Amino acid sequence: MGQLEGRVAVVTGAGTGLGREHALLFAAEGAAVVVNDLVGADEVAEEIRAAGGRAVGVAASIAEMATGELLVATALEHFGDLHAIVNNAGVVRDAMVWNMTEDEFDLVLDVHLKGTFSLTRAAARHWRDRAKAGERLDRSIVNTTSAAGLHGNVGQWNYAAAKAGLAVQATVAAQELGRYGVRANAISPAARTAMVTSAPALAAAVAAPEDEEAFDRFHPRNVSPLVAYLASADCPFTGQVFSVTGGHVGLYAGHSVGHVAETDQGWTVAELADVMGSGDFPRSIEVRTPQLLRRTS
Repeated sequence: MGQLEGRVAVVTGAGTGLGREHALLFAAEGAAVVVNDLVGADEVAEEIRAAGGRAVGVAASIAEMATGELLVATALEHFGDLHAIVNNAGVVRDAMVWNMTEDEFDLVLDVHLKGTFSLTRAAARHWRDRAKAGERLDRSIVNTTSAAGLHGNVGQWNYAAAKAGLAVQATVAAQELGRYGVRANAISPAARTAMVTSAPALAAAVAAPEDEEAFDRFHPRNVSPLVAYLASADCPFTGQVFSVTGGHVGLYAGHSVGHVAETDQGWTVAELADVMGSGDFPRSIEVRTPQLLRRTS
């Protein structure tokens, strides 16, 4: 019996890449899966069914609010319940800030942030109603953030902002929905996806090993076990952000204050210049960042 036996999940952006691997593993672990993407959703669902699993494909844009409602309704209609949602859909339109167009900015935020809002709101409304009716729930939300959103990345003003939002949305979802039995977490993956390999330098960093017998660290399938675990029943984590790639799982510390200067009275500008301009006040706080994750998610 798999770790997700009897559970029902929706995975967005599941036609290719990370989302496809999530959907395949969820099904292999016993879950019924609603596979969502603009392209490839039906094919992945058919692949799952051909292997003996349960799945249905929904080809629709998650950036449309109606799609979130459709995905929840599809899970309930076909499988009778909804236990987990994986907000994985994404798109990139890289440009330096002075060259980025409004359309490039809007598209990336629509898919990542509005898309996550679309599905999460629909699921949250259903789960809240169930909980208020007296049911004990064990439900899960998994968002997909990025090293770009957690540490920044040149040329990704839009993408970094969207991914930062997805991390904090998981925190807020955990705070708002915890009373209803819903957990929410985010992952920051590093994997060989189309987004990554579109940049030659990154493609080289995540290339498959020449030795076919060697461990392929950056294969997208290596990310999916953490997603499946976070979606499993009784998983204890909520409100957290994880880094993940093959052989690596890390727990982020979030935004924490690393140095403090305090006074019993309010500061003047001159006083701050003296205190903060001195060598005792650090110019930055060292952040422990998995180096191979910095530019590969």
